[in-house]
Amino acid sequence: MGYEDLFEEAEKQGIRLFENNFIGKLKGLYTDNTITINASIETNAEKKCILAEELGHYCTSYGDILDQSNIKNRKQEKRARGWAYQRLASIKDLIRAFKNGCQNMYEIAEYLDVSEPFLKEAIDYYYEKYGYYETNDYIIYFSPLEIIKK
Repeated sequence: MGYEDLFEEAEKQGIRLFENNFIGKLKGLYTDNTITINASIETNAEKKCILAEELGHYCTSYGDILDQSNIKNRKQEKRARGWAYQRLASIKDLIRAFKNGCQNMYEIAEYLDVSEPFLKEAIDYYYEKYGYYETNDYIIYFSPLEIIKK
């Protein structure tokens, strides 16, 4: 799924989407059924990751959560990011990348068309959530990342 596909999916849900130049470090913002992505982000892979997180806010958050000193806001931020990780770099996606010959984080990120920092955060999220993950055919260790066929 590319940036354009995710963009179209958001529009089908009735979300207005814009790209705009932000001042400061802000990369994306969701408010009032509108997502704005920082137009200065250079790659579509990173834009896709930011858009997925903002869609995660649409699907999981409520209210103004910009004040991250508030624990409730941090929890909503984490929930939205988790939604994005599961959408763009799910455990099934990691296994699919492994099956297609990806051997390291760079190759997996490229295969999934996500940024390496996003993939690293997703791996950390899964490690915190599961420790390791086991299916009928695979074991995934998240720290360090290792996928083993049984």
